[in-house]
Amino acid sequence: MTLTFAELLDRIGARTPAPASGAAAALTGALAASLVELAARFSEDDEALARSLELRARLLELADEDAEAYAAFMRTRSDEDRSRTIEVPLAVAAAAAETAALAERLAEHGRGSVRGDALVAAELARAADRSASLLAELNRGDGSRL
Repeated sequence: MTLTFAELLDRIGARTPAPASGAAAALTGALAASLVELAARFSEDDEALARSLELRARLLELADEDAEAYAAFMRTRSDEDRSRTIEVPLAVAAAAAETAALAERLAEHGRGSVRGDALVAAELARAADRSASLLAELNRGDGSRL
């Protein structure tokens, strides 16, 4: 299924348990990876380009996985499904942190004309990392998100 940006935002903003903040964090990380991709292409950095494509694909997968994990937990309230609501955001955080590091490298060593894109990518990726880490902590702790 293909959604417009507006439809995606409508789904995230709907009064439903998922997709919600975990998917939003993963999508933010994927947006950052796309900006890293752009900066890598202009900088002719094939290694950064290849890794940014992998990170973007992984973060998109994790957006879907987070929505599925949270919806499953809301149905079952099982320990197994709760653990997925912790594991998936932690995976988002890790991928986002790697995206931020790649963006920072391109901001420093890449082409100057896309330095701003790399810096914005780093900021978005750090926000995704912090957000996903927060969600994992909430889901691990007292269950206030759950």
